Amino acid sequence: MAILPRDVGRDEDIEGRLLGSPVSIMREYITTPGRGPRLHRHPYAETFVIHHGRALFTVGEEQVVGVGGQILVVPSLVDHRFEVLDGGTYEATHVHASDRFITEWLE
Repeated sequence: MAILPRDVGRDEDIEGRLLGSPVSIMREYITTPGRGPRLHRHPYAETFVIHHGRALFTVGEEQVVGVGGQILVVPSLVDHRFEVLDGGTYEATHVHASDRFITEWLE
């Protein structure tokens, strides 16, 4: 087994295949309310580990406010988006259950 430490920026995306990992990650650091990705979906589950801040998630037909300390899981092929809400910086790690990012943008 090889251990390859790698520094990761607070707003950086890393495909797992580049590190020999079966998952990819996105580190999100968003300071502006209203910002976030437009509607999209993936052929795999995405797990949102929210460290700080708040965001309004639209997942399929449902909406939920995710806050620091929570974990949200969006199943594969479910349309989703989020936008940062007032109340501080949104900081999270998004875990994609794939060794590469595959995104279908819907808007």
